[in-house]
Amino acid sequence: MENLDFEYREEEAIEFISNNLPANIKSRVKEEDIEYVLDFIFDFYNEKGYLDGESDESVEIIENEMFNYIMEQIEKDGKANKFPEIVVSAIMEGEFEYCKSKGVFE
Repeated sequence: MENLDFEYREEEAIEFISNNLPANIKSRVKEEDIEYVLDFIFDFYNEKGYLDGESDESVEIIENEMFNYIMEQIEKDGKANKFPEIVVSAIMEGEFEYCKSKGVFE
């Protein structure tokens, strides 16, 4: 992560992600599904201390670690059937691209 001085607009992020989902899953992913996964992404960022603003150093996000965290949370919620790995991966990729477009990621 590089630039945390931008305002994250969740509605804008959801729209961006929705518009950029692969065609093969776009029809089965609703905006509330994206918001659900985004909540876990931000929980992950918070747990890792990425959002505390204490450090000026860039951090490396390990995607597999984030993916596993999100899938564990989905399992705990009993929603694994609704959120298969391909859907979670696509939402994660969309969130990364949204942040990249805002200058957060290199």
